[in-house]
Amino acid sequence: MAAPLSADTLLAELRAEGVRVVESSGWRVHNRNHKGPWGPVNGIVIHHTAGSNSLNICINGLSGLPGPLCHTHLSKSGVATMVGHGRVNHGGMFAANAHRAVVNEASTHPQPDAAELIDGNQHYYGIEIENLGNGCDPYPNVQYDQAVRWAAAICRAHGWSEHSVIGHKEGTRRKIDPSFDMDKFRNDVAARLTHPARWSPGTEPPTEDDVPHTLGQYDETDRTIVPGKWTTLSIEGIDLLTGAAAYQAMAQITTSAPEGSTLQGRFYHHRTDGTRWTGGITERQGSEGSTFADFHNAGSIKATEKLRFELAYWPVDPTDRTSITISTSRLRGLYWK
Repeated sequence: MAAPLSADTLLAELRAEGVRVVESSGWRVHNRNHKGPWGPVNGIVIHHTAGSNSLNICINGLSGLPGPLCHTHLSKSGVATMVGHGRVNHGGMFAANAHRAVVNEASTHPQPDAAELIDGNQHYYGIEIENLGNGCDPYPNVQYDQAVRWAAAICRAHGWSEHSVIGHKEGTRRKIDPSFDMDKFRNDVAARLTHPARWSPGTEPPTEDDVPHTLGQYDETDRTIVPGKWTTLSIEGIDLLTGAAAYQAMAQITTSAPEGSTLQGRFYHHRTDGTRWTGGITERQGSEGSTFADFHNAGSIKATEKLRFELAYWPVDPTDRTSITISTSRLRGLYWK
């Protein structure tokens, strides 16, 4: 049982897992919250659309079943479109024994009871995978892989196992979706969860015997940081690294931030198409005299991505608009090609 992820956190977790996410207009506030609560959440439900060209239906709904009909729609090409955030019309009522198995993360998911007492729309995330559901329509590898990543990302964020994932057909006798084997799907989710988020089969992380390259960059040009705005630092330019099977990076900052003020730092991957993956935020406190702050990140980065670091400053008094100066910026770390 957990509080639902915020829209920003959900988006970040999916992208960190390598999900190819796009955002439909207004998805963050597109929901059915006026009909009841969303949360606490207990798991994830996998659906197929039983049709093609189904994105607009998932957004807008059907006669008698208003949209959104899922949180994410997954196309044949593997594009995951964020459709809604909050309570959505995807699950309906679930059998209590099926729900208990998810809550307990049981390794066996029973045939659902005929009585359906649990509000599935309240307790589950839902994805609609575009497929006719007739047993003949294939799931392309890219689509299936993205579905596994989507489920694994949410499990990873909540600390859930693969047994928090069920098919709609496992929560109710009314449904037959999805038209693939859920035990295999859960096994594939479990395999992902044993690796770092951006792992792909065949790209094992380096071993201790592999000799790393050294990251060492330095900038001592004074840089002004205004309060409340993320600023990408120039550490021998902007791009710190591109293309690495794994990296460990630490940014070290010297600044005039006053005692008690807050510095927030985060690494991000800038992509050639203009999108980005953003890492978690680390906070440091200003101190008397000069403030020395360090920020860490580890992961892998594609050849089409560029590692960058950005900083935000928050004064003690929110109305204070005085800027601070970054006098030195250092990047240290290791990476493996």
